[in-house]
Amino acid sequence: MAWLMLVAAGLLEVAWAYSMKLSEGFTRPLYTLATVAGLIVSFALLATAMRSLPLGTAYTIWTGIGAVGSFIVGLYFLGEPATPMRILAAVIIIAGLVMMKLAS
Repeated sequence: MAWLMLVAAGLLEVAWAYSMKLSEGFTRPLYTLATVAGLIVSFALLATAMRSLPLGTAYTIWTGIGAVGSFIVGLYFLGEPATPMRILAAVIIIAGLVMMKLAS
């Protein structure tokens, strides 16, 4: 159950990061509210997962999901560049997440 909460927390991290971008510096109230709500729920799920998962593992997985997920959202929804170096960086992060999970 802790792993499911951790994945959900990571996905919500992607959601609040995307809504923060759409808030245009917190000038758009609906996106600002979505950012704050997503952040609070993401942190709550992370904290709950950390009750049974090691800090290093939980935090690394959470930030990794957020980083790679935000990269993918940027590619598909914001038209950010998919350069070979950026893709390689995302692949390396994913490899690190897999290794962290296997090491737990």
